[in-house]
Amino acid sequence: MSKTRREVLDESRTKGIVAGAATATSVALGVAIAWPVGVVAAVPAAFFGWRWWKHRAENGIKF
Repeated sequence: MSKTRREVLDESRTKGIVAGAATATSVALGVAIAWPVGVVAAVPAAFFGWRWWKHRAENGIKF
């Protein structure tokens, strides 16, 4: 069963929030502790950001 447009937009919003939180966490860790810790924490942030970007592109949502 396909999703409605509203469900797709809600899913995109959730993925964007997760990606933003991961990015904010990696920046905070890099500033508070040390830059190598921030670089390691940026790996999941990049992954979540890529998933969000891919989801928006596949569903034709403008950036």
